Amino acid sequence: MKVLVTGGAGQVGSHVAEMLMERGDHVIAIDNLETGRREHLPASHPNLTYVEGDIADKALIDSLFEEHKPDVVVHTAASYKDPDDWYTDTVTNAVGGANLVKAAKVHDTKRFIYFQTALCYGTKPTESPITLNHPKNPGNSSYAITKTAAEDFLEYSGIDFVTFRLANVIGPRNVSGPLPIFFQRLRDGKKCFITPARRDFVYVGDLARNVVKAVDGTGNGAYHFSSGTDIAIKELYDAVVEALQINEYPEPDVQPLGPDDAASILLDPSRTFADFGDIEFTPLKDFVKRAVDYYNEHGTLGEYTHLRLQDKKQ
Repeated sequence: MKVLVTGGAGQVGSHVAEMLMERGDHVIAIDNLETGRREHLPASHPNLTYVEGDIADKALIDSLFEEHKPDVVVHTAASYKDPDDWYTDTVTNAVGGANLVKAAKVHDTKRFIYFQTALCYGTKPTESPITLNHPKNPGNSSYAITKTAAEDFLEYSGIDFVTFRLANVIGPRNVSGPLPIFFQRLRDGKKCFITPARRDFVYVGDLARNVVKAVDGTGNGAYHFSSGTDIAIKELYDAVVEALQINEYPEPDVQPLGPDDAASILLDPSRTFADFGDIEFTPLKDFVKRAVDYYNEHGTLGEYTHLRLQDKKQ
């Protein structure tokens, strides 16, 4: 089949594109390279059409649908580089997302796969683990607000869709959040800070395999992609230290939670397990090691986060 993958040079998009191309599907990948990297996709491949462009460009999106008539859209593109850049988040996440949903509806695209942040439930959810019945409460960041707007358009559209509301997806090609930040600061000999926060970290390859299942028709509606278990941020930090083979343990600076951070965001994956089957989750140490190997070769790009970093001054 033909699959349009937005954010195709990013972490999730490139892993999904690789799996689709390997089995013979044709991938139309679009990326503006704000956080994606062109080298994440092959320079040339008979099953790849690569377009450098922006999903907010309605004329471009309409022309891609006209020309390629994709059977499925896998929409991984997102803006998250600067928590204070409301404009870019809105243009990319909300306007760009709406462009894609409308084009898919007009051109009778069979299926639309979306990716939503767990922050759609707010930073102080009333459940733990959070069920799919929990009301959306995205008023905690520009990222959450704009990602939720696009999800709302998708639910409104009437298109057959799957939306994965995500735990923390990390691994090779990850350029945002604590993993690349820990790596870069430890490599530079700088002190890291951690908070008492707990998160569910899942491997990007595990997500990508289940996205391919969704492309093929598994599931309908909203799902949590989560292992169902959260761990302390310090465990991730320790895994990076171990992967870097640092002999003398660098004690992190423990700081309180920031005003826009959550103590724990743990999603209930029971509907996902029921519809997608048992998921073998890769152990944290294994995929952190793969990520560190990637960073050693390619660097971390920018260590972005949609939350405000308390140590930016350093």
